[in-house]
Amino acid sequence: MHGADDITRAARQLLADAVAAGGAGSPRLPEPEPLVAAVPPAVPDVAMPSFSTVVPRSIAMPTPVPGSVPLPAASPATDLSGVRAFVSRIRELDHLQLPPVRFDRPLAPSVNASLLGLLDVDAIRRDFPILRERVHGKPLAWFDNAATTQKPQAVIDAISHFYAHDNSNIHRGAHTLAARATDAYEHARHTVATFLGASGPDEILFVRGCTEGVNLVANVLAPGLSRGDEIVLTELEHHANIVPWQMVAERTGAVIRVAPIDDRGEVILEAYEGLLGPRTKVVSLSHASNSLGTILPAELMTAMAKARGARVLVDGAQSVSHFPVDVHRIGCDFYVFSGHKIFGPTGIGAVFMTKEAQGALPPWQGGGNMIKDVTFAHTTYAEPPAKFEAGTPNIWVRRSTMSRGSAASRSPPTSTTSSTTPPENSRRSTACGSLARLVRRWACSRS
Repeated sequence: MHGADDITRAARQLLADAVAAGGAGSPRLPEPEPLVAAVPPAVPDVAMPSFSTVVPRSIAMPTPVPGSVPLPAASPATDLSGVRAFVSRIRELDHLQLPPVRFDRPLAPSVNASLLGLLDVDAIRRDFPILRERVHGKPLAWFDNAATTQKPQAVIDAISHFYAHDNSNIHRGAHTLAARATDAYEHARHTVATFLGASGPDEILFVRGCTEGVNLVANVLAPGLSRGDEIVLTELEHHANIVPWQMVAERTGAVIRVAPIDDRGEVILEAYEGLLGPRTKVVSLSHASNSLGTILPAELMTAMAKARGARVLVDGAQSVSHFPVDVHRIGCDFYVFSGHKIFGPTGIGAVFMTKEAQGALPPWQGGGNMIKDVTFAHTTYAEPPAKFEAGTPNIWVRRSTMSRGSAASRSPPTSTTSSTTPPENSRRSTACGSLARLVRRWACSRS
């Protein structure tokens, strides 16, 4: 049990650390008065119900295929995926035994709120104009971020600036506006590559969203599938990661197999392993479930599939806004996500595709920008990633959001010039970053 004296000592230490972080020139803070904390009675221990893993008795771990890559051992992080990890973290906080503490006085002006882990909610709301709306007579409260996020003023301003000052098509003009738009568009590709941990911008394809990204991958893989080949999904998948594969299966004669989940909402890895075999050609899985919030052990599941020679797609629509992603560490062939769920406008998305896959797979759509030479007798395709980007894309979206680096920036937009080296902190400062990172940056900018 923690008493008021313990909380007071902790508060003094936090304030002292904040002053030290601010430098020697920071004004000295007054000694805090003891915090008045109401200590509740001890909370009795409540026995948590035990759950048994739902694993069919008939499923056994298959013997390794001769010559296959050994499967990696599960790590503690992998063992505590999804809901189980969430419950474990909550229990470790020991939150039921902490007394409620209320700060009756505002923090001293010299103390940066972000250093203490506090959020300036009013400042955050001011960055989102739509939160000034009133619904049923009350300020708008938005909790539907899994469907789409609201847009900060910086993104709205940058979109307007593009149409007012830089509007042009890309990759097909020699005039000034075409050069500015093209340079900014390609700089956005660098930013996304850094954000996902890709080796370079050539591994990033731009699409209209996560759904189109899955459809692109499904359609370029379809020519390599034949009757009886298997596509493995999980019970946690969104419709966008089910229907495209059903369409491909109907066209090619491939079979869809589904890995079950247990009563904690986690994929039963033994059952998933049992589905993988010599006919498994594709595995497509969510990084985080849009319905249950389960975080799948994507690195482990990818390694298991790659050991069987399968291509792996990871749907990152619900994950990239919440934790860092390193596609090469995951080891997948494809990784897709949408912009509108990470504070960008609708109609934008990206696909990470390895260079090996780009070279081995055909284009999906045909048209302008994806060609090198065209005659009525024959067409030579452009080099990737242009090979997979037919037609005029949503230029303003990528120029105004991804290439600008930070949705927190409120300075007037300026023309973007060519850049082959993105800022070192672009992964952290990009508008595609998580809400937590954006919030901390906004708080720092106002200190």
